[in-house]
Amino acid sequence: MGDSGPEVRAAYDAMAQDYAATFPTTEPEAAVDLAMLDHFLRLVREAGGAHVLDAGCGTGRMARYVADRGFAVSGVDLSPGMLAMARRDHPDLDVREGSLTDLPFEDAAFDGVLLWYSLIHLTADELPGALDEAFRVVRPGGAVLTGFQVGDGPSDVGARLRERGHDVVLVRHERGIKAMLDAFAAAGFVKEARLVRRAVGREQEPQAFVLARRPA
Repeated sequence: MGDSGPEVRAAYDAMAQDYAATFPTTEPEAAVDLAMLDHFLRLVREAGGAHVLDAGCGTGRMARYVADRGFAVSGVDLSPGMLAMARRDHPDLDVREGSLTDLPFEDAAFDGVLLWYSLIHLTADELPGALDEAFRVVRPGGAVLTGFQVGDGPSDVGARLRERGHDVVLVRHERGIKAMLDAFAAAGFVKEARLVRRAVGREQEPQAFVLARRPA
């Protein structure tokens, strides 16, 4: 998850147990989504890397996916509640509290950075700082992958959560694929691949993925 202030932290803290029970693994992902993630991991491995940061790791479900494929994984998230679920369900994983816009890691500490639907709560003013941090902590030649819902502007996702009994306020900032590509380029990344697919199942928006590299 992302980190646009205390409302986001409070919302994810409130729904942490429900989220962990509903999505213990990769239930929300389509096969093509996981194919994009597997391609990211292949690039990391082919470049001789093995250490991946799951930035916005939430309950650790995607960090588990990465770790089970032979990578060393570190996770960071803004929500103590989500991290408590990650430590409960995946005690072998290294997860810690922190902000996407101020990552608690050294420069070039990782071979790859995964931002799996974790930029979606960042405003237009916050997004560049998060991508600058991803650029800082990934080594030259390393890969970065993000997934997000395609749209144009803020969307109130708190309404759906309130229907599930969570009294929260949560805004998702949706973007088009060009806007995300431009943001990655402004941070210094070079595009490796992009994917946009239609909404399936209970999804209401198209889904998109951007894979990029920090130049060597």
